[in-house]
Amino acid sequence: MPTAKKRTPNRAQPTSVVTGGAGFLGSHLVDLLLARAHRVVAIDNFVTGAVQNIDHLAGNPHFKFIQLDVTEFIFLHETVDYVWHFASPASPIDYLELPIQTLKVGSLGTHKALGLAKQKGARFLLASTSEIYGDPLVHPQTEDYWGNVNPIGPRGCYDESKRFAEAMTMAYHREHGIDTRIVRIFNTYGPRMRLNDGRVVPAFISQALRNKPLSVFGDGSQTRSFCYCSDLIEGIYRLMLSHHAEPVNLGNPHELSVLEFAREIIRVTGSRSRIAFQPLPQDDPKQRRPDITRANNWLRWSPQVPLVDGLKQTVAFFRAKV
Repeated sequence: MPTAKKRTPNRAQPTSVVTGGAGFLGSHLVDLLLARAHRVVAIDNFVTGAVQNIDHLAGNPHFKFIQLDVTEFIFLHETVDYVWHFASPASPIDYLELPIQTLKVGSLGTHKALGLAKQKGARFLLASTSEIYGDPLVHPQTEDYWGNVNPIGPRGCYDESKRFAEAMTMAYHREHGIDTRIVRIFNTYGPRMRLNDGRVVPAFISQALRNKPLSVFGDGSQTRSFCYCSDLIEGIYRLMLSHHAEPVNLGNPHELSVLEFAREIIRVTGSRSRIAFQPLPQDDPKQRRPDITRANNWLRWSPQVPLVDGLKQTVAFFRAKV
């Protein structure tokens, strides 16, 4: 295997590049990196990110923002120690409205971000997703499961873009010796999610705060597991600093049905909302729960924030938006 030139990170102040740095998770990662003495260069084109997620960093001498589409060439003068590739639409509404952009950022964007890591001798982390498992036939999902994905269905643009991104990442790891990491992110929630992004947490909370019916698809028996954003970002940071190139699931293994979750949202918000059942979307996963054995063993990581506590923080954020 050819060996890429690797930099020894500047222990006093390493430099991190975060693509998608103005997004929900990317902006939380930027905050954590700055808190841990990194110099951060965030890149975003605001297709789904928002300036409000990073405007509190204006004037921070350790933070730099570049408005750029990462499917274009990424050129930076500075040395780079870590590249965190988070750029991508990540909600059903986004990737159904932006299928080609989703495919391009997963393929061309990953290629450009890997090229930056190769040029700078930096360590690279890909923010992948539990959606690479599709509508799983294995439960809970372990990292050695190859998935059950419909490549030509309406969700295929997102699922396959991330599967391609993982393949590209491992190709650079094997062919060029790039030091790479892959995190498979399961359902995550918290402040800075968009009210209208189509994911179940903001959808339910926004409906509940307006006392409107909560839209539950199918009979609500499909399951999800929800991880609070601070827990997830901590796990991702530990993964980057680890020595493991194989994919790692990060998420909360506590599983509940969508109907149970809707009732919990009504309780936490004190809403007068009722449940409204809607037709189940095509290829909607019936079960979603991570096996986090690798994260436990390799990273000494497990979620710490109880669902009710995370929901209270998230609801407080959305109350100011509704």
